[in-house]
Amino acid sequence: MRGKPVTKRQVTPDPKFNRVDIAKFINKIMRRGKKTVAQSIVYNAFEYISNKTKQDPISIYDAAMRNVSPNLEVKGKRIGGSNYQVPIVVIGDRKLTLAHRWLIKAAQSRKGAAMSARLGEELIAAAKGEGEAMKKREDIQRMAESNKAFAHFA
Repeated sequence: MRGKPVTKRQVTPDPKFNRVDIAKFINKIMRRGKKTVAQSIVYNAFEYISNKTKQDPISIYDAAMRNVSPNLEVKGKRIGGSNYQVPIVVIGDRKLTLAHRWLIKAAQSRKGAAMSARLGEELIAAAKGEGEAMKKREDIQRMAESNKAFAHFA
């Protein structure tokens, strides 16, 4: 390994809810350094959720994160000239990162509304256990289950 290992940076909590996971979600949405735009998207999505469901948007967000976060994923491993999809357990921050990535991608694929409304709809759907992000999680879990035979390569 060349050089020294990269130190992990601390993310400052978001200004409105004072939570690090929401700050990371805002940073994932952010493009070209426009943090205020990303913050307005997330906060408007939370406002949309509270108007639509009459519930606390933070509880909806937490339920969506619990539902979308994967337990298993597959990782390609080359052994003896063959590539195997080896199932591995997802640990730590990777669960949150994958959940954020899938939710944002699913919200972007929806058409016909502002990004904050699309994100709000996707979070509501994920909290109920449906939607495109949940479908992605189930596909990954199913792939890991079907490749259980190669778990000894991990």
